[in-house]
Amino acid sequence: MASNRRSASSGGADAAAAGGPRVLKKYPNRRLYDTRTSSYITLADVKRMVLDGDTFEVRDAKTGDDLTRSILLQIILEEETGGVPMFSTQTLAQIIRFYGHAMQGVMGSYLEKNMQAFAELQTRLAEQAKGLYDPKTFTPEMWTQMLTGQGPLMQGLMGNYLEQSKTLFSQIQDQMQAGGLFPGMPGFTGKK
Repeated sequence: MASNRRSASSGGADAAAAGGPRVLKKYPNRRLYDTRTSSYITLADVKRMVLDGDTFEVRDAKTGDDLTRSILLQIILEEETGGVPMFSTQTLAQIIRFYGHAMQGVMGSYLEKNMQAFAELQTRLAEQAKGLYDPKTFTPEMWTQMLTGQGPLMQGLMGNYLEQSKTLFSQIQDQMQAGGLFPGMPGFTGKK
């Protein structure tokens, strides 16, 4: 563990040379330092890295602790409080209810896999729509209109996504039954 801390705090040159993730250091003054570009950056810059698909990790400059999740949560908080939020109050409350619950790990895995399936759907949609729009001028409102369309393309893509989601839920339920996670509860006894 100490060697990880040393490598994270010695700079990003070693990680960059080894093809590792980009290392961002977080200092006590709340500033972020990009070891690859040797410059201070903002949360907006980190958001751009996420959007660009860059692999990075945020490390506490003093301790070397991994702060990546904390920084990503800060970005989500900024997005949720400014503009149009993605999550309703009810959804956020339901997510909070899963913390400390026996289903916390299952829900996290389900959400992650569902997000991956939805990202794949979005990629397929973008590929199918090539030539129909200019990605530089295609707005979120246009995506919404396209997604709510009832054409055969949309029906097929959304049908596939919903089927993947249903299959994923069934797999999680099967895992729970096999492990006897909830003995005594109907449908969760571990018996088939």
